Formats: sequence, C-alpha cells, structure tokens
Amino acid sequence: MLKAAVIMGSDSDLGVLSAAAEVLERFKVPFEIKILSAHRTTAAALAFAAAAERRGFGVIIAAAGGAAHLPGVLAAATPLPVIGVPVNATPLGGLDALLSIVQMPAGIPVATVAVNGAKNAGLLAVQILSVREKALRTRFKAYRESMKKEVLAKDARLGRLGYRKYLEEKK
Repeated sequence: MLKAAVIMGSDSDLGVLSAAAEVLERFKVPFEIKILSAHRTTAAALAFAAAAERRGFGVIIAAAGGAAHLPGVLAAATPLPVIGVPVNATPLGGLDALLSIVQMPAGIPVATVAVNGAKNAGLLAVQILSVREKALRTRFKAYRESMKKEVLAKDARLGRLGYRKYLEEKK
C-alpha cells in the first residue's frame, strides 16, 4: 500500500494534524509525520517532496498557518496530490492561511480543506489512496455507512424523546 505523508511547518501544528494521523491509523494507512518548514528548512522540504513518489508515498497532507506556503512549495516539487490544511495560527483566525493555500497558481493544484480541518484531510487522503487499494475503499465505505446509521439512530431518538429531553440528555 502507498504511504501518506503528514507534514507540518512547525510543531505547534501537531495538535491540529493529529486528527489526520488518527484517521490514517484508523484506516490502517501507513504514514510518516514530519516537521519541515517552507521558509526555515526549504531545501529539506523540497528534497522530501521530490523523493516522496520514489519512497512509496501516494499523497501528502501539509499544514501551515500564516502565509501557509508549505503545501504549495511541496506541490511544486512533486507529482503527488497535496492536501493543504490551513491552520488557525494568527489573529486572522486562519483566514490568511486558507487564502494562501487556495490561491495556488494554475498548474500547481493543492486540494484544500477547512481551517483546522485535518480530519477531512485524512479522509480525503484515504479516498485518494483507495482508488488503487480496494480493501481501503471497502473500509471507507463501511465508515460512511456507520456514520449514516449513527445519524439515523440519533434522529429516531430525537423523535422518541422530543427536542427538550434530547437536549437534556446530551448535557
């Protein structure tokens, strides 16, 4: 199975990116997690991205706050899909990071999830890798089915209890 890479520009992003790592673990996707900065370790970040395909990676999740250059820098150096996770790391609430990641120039795409949306980045990585891995696709479909059943069970409970009692029990 191809691996996923989870890259952050700073260890302060680990709290956000741990949600992606948990998703990858849940779906049994092998991954490496690294701290590589687009600005402070540019050569190392570019070297990692350039070698990622050869090293057995199939997708890269990259998180960054502020100017958020890391996902784009990595995408420019690899043919692999890159998923950007904008991080709420500044007084702008992550909007600066979001805009930096989604405004990539034509020809260097970066898929982008919500600010601090590392769980969805992990799920998107699973979906990307599942194009090649049928067992992974089966696990992903089962996950979706379990989510559907959970929502329907909550709806049935709400119908039985009424909204006031339902809210009281949720507290």
